[in-house]
Amino acid sequence: MYLLNNLLFTITANMEGWELFKNSLLPMITGGIKYTIPLTLISFVVGIVLALLTAMMRLSGSRVLRAPAVAYVSAIRGTPMLVQLFIVFYGLPSLNITIDPFPSAIIAFSLNVGAYASEIIRASIQSIPKGQWEAGYTVGMTYNTTMRRIILPQAARVSIPPLSNTFISLVKDTSLASLILVTELFRRAQEIAARTYDFMLIYVEAAILYWIICFLLSLVQEFIERRLARYTAR
Repeated sequence: MYLLNNLLFTITANMEGWELFKNSLLPMITGGIKYTIPLTLISFVVGIVLALLTAMMRLSGSRVLRAPAVAYVSAIRGTPMLVQLFIVFYGLPSLNITIDPFPSAIIAFSLNVGAYASEIIRASIQSIPKGQWEAGYTVGMTYNTTMRRIILPQAARVSIPPLSNTFISLVKDTSLASLILVTELFRRAQEIAARTYDFMLIYVEAAILYWIICFLLSLVQEFIERRLARYTAR
């Protein structure tokens, strides 16, 4: 009788767990589609634009341009992303600058991506052989034209793998936005776990969803790298 009761309890618990898993799946997927993915895409695009500008400033011969770029990269790389997020959302209101949670997250993540990606872009540009510059100058190109038509296209191919890794890391980092009330995937998981008290199941489910997103992105990364490899001299 004892064994039968244990068996019935286990079956009932498993059924309840499966029902909770199914019922919580849609809210978390909705949070991912509505907030996590848009937050990642917007922050990454804005961050890459900022990174390109910062990299050009770092490579400039003018100290006036280099100094603020160096200070920006140093400040972002030397502080935790969570602190940056809190400064934007909780700190700026003390200066009478109030920003909603979602735009605050975009600003913080974009600044973070911009700093790290700028170093990737700068290193990629510097990895291009000097002969490529000389080839551009030989045919009468200016510095800007050589950079735009010869150097940057090659640097883009070199920078794709590390930038893709930055993008995938950003997907996971967006979970920090839950701390400033953005109802993205992890925030939805927290709300469901607080209501059901089944923290293990819900957080494992959230981890699986993040893994699926990152796995799919890694497949896209591999596809892009294979396509670009076709244009690499062997």
